[in-house]
Amino acid sequence: MARSGLEVQKAAVKALFLREIKTRFGKYRLGYLWAALEPMAHMLIMLAIFGYFMHRTMPDISFPVFLINGIIPYFIFSNISKRSIGAIEANQGLFNYRPVRPIDTIISRAILETLIYAIVYILMMTMVRLSGESFKIIDVITLIFSWILLVIFSSGIGLIFMVIGKTFPETEKFLPILIKPLYFISCIMFPLHNVPKEYWPYLLWNPLVHAVELSRESVFPGYISTGVSLSYLGFCALITLFIGLALYRTREEAMLTS
Repeated sequence: MARSGLEVQKAAVKALFLREIKTRFGKYRLGYLWAALEPMAHMLIMLAIFGYFMHRTMPDISFPVFLINGIIPYFIFSNISKRSIGAIEANQGLFNYRPVRPIDTIISRAILETLIYAIVYILMMTMVRLSGESFKIIDVITLIFSWILLVIFSSGIGLIFMVIGKTFPETEKFLPILIKPLYFISCIMFPLHNVPKEYWPYLLWNPLVHAVELSRESVFPGYISTGVSLSYLGFCALITLFIGLALYRTREEAMLTS
């Protein structure tokens, strides 16, 4: 009995997902724990450097919780985007099998990164709670939807980067550099309301600001970021995904044969 196109793609994505897990974590003794080490080490360093000062500037907010809800969304975006650039080369041999398409690598990597950081997020928030920091998740729906839209947005950027990186190989080193400045202009280390209002219109063009601040609004009662919008994040996610799919559609066969 012939399988539908969706069933074929689902099987291909599952196989790529399992291969990605084994490739990335199978060779390490600590295995999947390595996935949590990067954001946890990053957060501990930031806490050690800025914790005291940020506690004085934001006395009513738990800085560890504030930081987690900034760093994790950034890592989701950064990892999905950057890992998409070399997705074709990393799985080149698999494209000899007709059911496996380049877009399947983006989907499998996006799913893996999302699962990794969802687990890391839960683990880190639990550790913070056990350490005595107080927070309350007041809007689970907004938190979940902001993450879903962030993953869609990141996958769209990943598709664009994959097509550009394959069409113009010299850009593979350049494209990840474009992501770095977003760490400093996406409210990772500071709340939006600490920025002078005349700069808000510029920062609010950045979808990551909306994802980060919506995440914080969901776990801090009374934390309000004027100007952030789930609708804007959704609009950017759909537009970016549409552009990525359009570019991919026009270049799919050329990428496989080049």
